[in-house]
Formats: sequence, structure tokens, C-alpha cells
Amino acid sequence: METQTGTRDRIVIAAAGLLQRQGYVGTAIKQIAKEAGATLGSVYHFFPGGKEAVAVAAIKHGEGEFASILSAALDSKEEPGAAIDACARRLAESLRESDWTDGCPVTAAALETLGTDSEIQQACAAALRNWEHLVSQRLLRSGFSPSDARHLATTVISALEGAEVSSQVRRSEEPLRTTGRHLARLVDSYR
Repeated sequence: METQTGTRDRIVIAAAGLLQRQGYVGTAIKQIAKEAGATLGSVYHFFPGGKEAVAVAAIKHGEGEFASILSAALDSKEEPGAAIDACARRLAESLRESDWTDGCPVTAAALETLGTDSEIQQACAAALRNWEHLVSQRLLRSGFSPSDARHLATTVISALEGAEVSSQVRRSEEPLRTTGRHLARLVDSYR
């Protein structure tokens, strides 16, 4: 018999994938349960707050997964510009491999909850801040000033987010690859 932790994890992972592909509004709690191989009662057992609570957990899960990808890419090259470019290339490849469906784990939910102070919006904002922090820390380790590192990190994450949406819409790696190359040039210009 599977442990309760296993069931909760399956629910979160299923919800993360569904939110990533079809957004918060387009994802039903019954669909999450079915995709997770769990009962509706199990979903409400682990998430008494319902769909919003599941979505927040899923966003946090997606944040952690993307943070791992981002960290690995940032550590893959000695030069920070090359590391940023490597990250953009990895995102482009991953997006293509998913047939353009598995983009940023927070974008759809963030856009659908704009103008609210919901827990979903807060989780999305925290994810973006965490990713900016990872980039900023990498730049600080490379000798950038705290101010430059912070501002460049915001630029990098914002540009990658936009390029990822553009790549999905166009079904092309080019927006991400072009953005990665230009971000690398921008970052290198500060050295």
C-alpha cells in the first residue's frame, strides 16, 4: 500500500504538470485527482483548501524543479554570460522536447491571477524572486557588484520568461536562443 506522502506527492506533481500546460482556470480538481491516480477525497484530505491549495503546492513544486534546472545551467559554465546562454538553450531544448507545452511552471497561473493578492499570486511572485536570487548569487560569485547583480538578475529572469512564452507561441527555439545570446552579451558587458 502506498504511503500518504506518496499520494500527496502524486497529487502535487500531477497538478504542477496540468497547471503548466493548461493554467489554473483550465484545470479542474477532478482532473488533478484522475491524473494523480488518487481519489477526490484524498485530494481534499491533503488539501482542505481545495484547488487553490493544490495550485500553491504545485507552483512551489514547479519553482523547485526550475530552480534545479537554473542552478545546473548557471554552474555549467565558468563565464556568467555563457552560463546564462546555456540556461536559455536548455529551456529551448526542453520546450521543444515537450512539443511546446511545458513552459514556465508559474506563467499561466500568474497571468490568470493578476491583480489579486491570492496565495497563488504570492507563490508565483516568490518563485520569480527565488529565481532572480539564484542568478544574482551566481553573478556575485563572479565578482559583480550587489547592485549590478540584482538588476541583471531581474533582467535575465524577465527576459527568459518572455522568451519562453514567445517560443511556445511560435513553436520555435529561436526566441529563447536569441535572448540567451543577447543576455550573455549584456552580462559580459558589465565585466
